[in-house]
Amino acid sequence: MEAFSLSSFILLGLVLLFANAVPSLVDAKTHYHDFVIQATPVKRLCKTHNTITVNGQYPGPTLEVNNGDSLVVNVVNRAQYNVTIHWHGIRQMRTAWADGPEFVTQCPIRPGGSYTYRFTIQGQEGTLWWHAHSSWLRATVYGALIIHPKEGSSYPFPKPKRETPLLLGEWWDANPIDVVREATRTGAAPNVSDAYTINGQPGDFYNCSSKDTVVVPVDSGETNLIRVINAAMNQQLFFTIANHKFTVVGADASYLKPFTTSVIMLGPGQTTDVLITANQPPARYYIAARAYASAQGAPFDNTTTTAILEYKTASCSAKCASAKPISASLPAFNDTATATAFTTALRSPEKAQVPTDIDESLFFTVGLGLNRCPSGAKSRNCQGPNGTRFAASMNNVSFVLPSNFSLLQAHQQGIPGVFTTNFPASPPVKFDYTGNVSRSLWQPVPGTKLYKLKYGARVQVVLQGTSIFTTENHPIHLHGYDFYIIAEGFGNFNPKTDTSKFNLVDPPMRNTASVPVGGWAVIRFVADNPGVWLLHCHLDVHITWGLAMAFLVENGVGELQSLVAPPADLPAC
Repeated sequence: MEAFSLSSFILLGLVLLFANAVPSLVDAKTHYHDFVIQATPVKRLCKTHNTITVNGQYPGPTLEVNNGDSLVVNVVNRAQYNVTIHWHGIRQMRTAWADGPEFVTQCPIRPGGSYTYRFTIQGQEGTLWWHAHSSWLRATVYGALIIHPKEGSSYPFPKPKRETPLLLGEWWDANPIDVVREATRTGAAPNVSDAYTINGQPGDFYNCSSKDTVVVPVDSGETNLIRVINAAMNQQLFFTIANHKFTVVGADASYLKPFTTSVIMLGPGQTTDVLITANQPPARYYIAARAYASAQGAPFDNTTTTAILEYKTASCSAKCASAKPISASLPAFNDTATATAFTTALRSPEKAQVPTDIDESLFFTVGLGLNRCPSGAKSRNCQGPNGTRFAASMNNVSFVLPSNFSLLQAHQQGIPGVFTTNFPASPPVKFDYTGNVSRSLWQPVPGTKLYKLKYGARVQVVLQGTSIFTTENHPIHLHGYDFYIIAEGFGNFNPKTDTSKFNLVDPPMRNTASVPVGGWAVIRFVADNPGVWLLHCHLDVHITWGLAMAFLVENGVGELQSLVAPPADLPAC
């Protein structure tokens, strides 16, 4: 009897041991995908364009994974342009080679070439997205990247009945690559887009579009999760659904303390998760988005994209299907008060681990500039204001990408002459940033300058907008990191008085910060991910002009604090 119970006890122990060990092995999956970059005929606004897509889909495929899973995405380039793919908001711990920005962490995948992105999602849940990070290809090469909680765990809110990703995009009735090339040639601002889109469709208010307007079905009484992604190229957007309130529960794949609003604002690159309850009379309701355009006098696409929230209840079936949707009201294009009310309402759900004792206190101006017409250039190449060429900079350095090596390769292989590490920690000249700026400060200096951070450094960056040429809201995105936005405000940041506004208790965590028009935002993060990480404005017109810099985060101690070796198939330059 005793022998039996001892052996059963050992057997039971082994069973329990395996039961505990196996979930961690079973739960984390590896998802394999093939992305073929190719030209595909896409008809919008009455006209067919040969559009660059992934797998012939516009927008591209939605990737769905669980926290802890790995992705292996083989990208094959069958298009005529160089391409890379960036997994926007993925931390890429130690796997900077998979981050994707062209000439930053890799050289581009040339036409006919391929590259396999391999990375693991660690401790992230919510809505992210992926997009091309080469020239303006991301205008059509993008898709949702949805991270569900780990198997067996759940959302910190009641499980929604259904989930719908809504990608807000921007459409040109032209080839977007031609649009940016023309602007680069002339030095002027690029043409504005011809439409905004929701899941690739402009909606009812555009020519030749209403038969393809996206319909989002709901049943009366159910609560749905809408994952909103601003994938537009150059425009912050307001988003609303007629007669329905949103409960905001997350942004940039970080949970938020839930709050209620009828409108949200997203800069390009940003995502917001909202719950909506179908508690209105069964009908069809417009889902709508239009520009938040904060740059005074600058041209912008002043159109409105729509989709339709359609109640699927029996009482609605026949009569609703033919009825005109109930219209949505959106803020005015220059309603900064509404944009600010939204961004300042975001809070982490519980006490946040905000870095305190700061090792690196940095102050970066972000804004536009104008370059004088180069000597010997023709006037057709200087069509910016008063015969200049548009530029942009951080701390007066207009970022220039290398063309023969990626920054990460140059760093890892010790190749000299590709970059320097003397990016200024504060503006070379102090001035009244949001006031009347002397014309002598309007011309930035081109350079490929990085700022070096020791592994584990606790970093604070004040992002200060400028009024050079014009003030405007800038969505500033940091690759490889999430950060806490501990304060934002208008005018010039004042270190004596504005530190009292710092929220070190429950600030929101994001990967893209909206720096207010004519104002500032303060972010904090710990440099715990080695590599070269781009910090840039996510308005692509501005990154084209040089509104970027990069951090070089050094390896720490041992393998777990060091960048992995470059993959064998990393594209050659």
